[in-house]
Amino acid sequence: MSFELPKIAYEYNALEPFVDTQTMNIHHTKHHQAYVNNINNYISSDKGTALKGKSILEVVQSATEAPVRNNGGGHYNHSLFWTWMTSVGNTNTTPTGALKTRIEEDFGSLDQMKQEFNAAASSRFGSGWAWLGVKADGKLAITSTPNQDNPLMPGVDQPLIPILGLDVWEHAYYLKYQNRRPEYISAFWNVANWDKVVEYYDDFASKGKPLEGKWNDMRRSFFVCTDSYSGVMRSRFDNCVGSCIVRLNELESCTVIIREVNDRRPCN
Repeated sequence: MSFELPKIAYEYNALEPFVDTQTMNIHHTKHHQAYVNNINNYISSDKGTALKGKSILEVVQSATEAPVRNNGGGHYNHSLFWTWMTSVGNTNTTPTGALKTRIEEDFGSLDQMKQEFNAAASSRFGSGWAWLGVKADGKLAITSTPNQDNPLMPGVDQPLIPILGLDVWEHAYYLKYQNRRPEYISAFWNVANWDKVVEYYDDFASKGKPLEGKWNDMRRSFFVCTDSYSGVMRSRFDNCVGSCIVRLNELESCTVIIREVNDRRPCN
């Protein structure tokens, strides 16, 4: 099965004036699409035989060759990147819950974390990414990577499970900000989707699990019990007895998966 360009959950103009419409359009439909095409072509070639049937997460976690790091990483990184932004007023402006506490413990304050993140993004020479993620010991750390490398890849300086990332390739900002990368980095915080970052921390990274790359499941999942609790819908609730239909909705593309869930408490 080939990888596909994921839909974005907002319009290209939704991030104005901080990220301009033209940049969003080109970034998504041209640059990201190119990464998708290139990784699909590589996997279809003789060189990519070992990657056939792997998820994009598996591709990224095993990426050692440059074409895979660049294009598999480009697809994975950008698929996450779109979810890390949202229109102004559509999310909490600061992290909440366990992530808020973790940031304060590991950095002292949210402002200090932002300063360190901004420094990592600004000082990344050439093209790359800045990341906030969870280390193996459960603590948060900030790092940057070159090109389309991801902190989940072999051989990176600081392995992390990323929960927030910022693209600092020039194609992400040059139409609006030209050579003013620090201005772009500062503007990013106006559209940062903290609700999504908190979700990724709570549901994945804090449990030592990287994001699995089910890009049509990057918003909310709904679980509908099919046994004696038929018809009862629970938002983000997977503790149903018996078989469950998992509706991956809130995006235009809707997938239905049937799975068995055993030894769980009933929906009530």
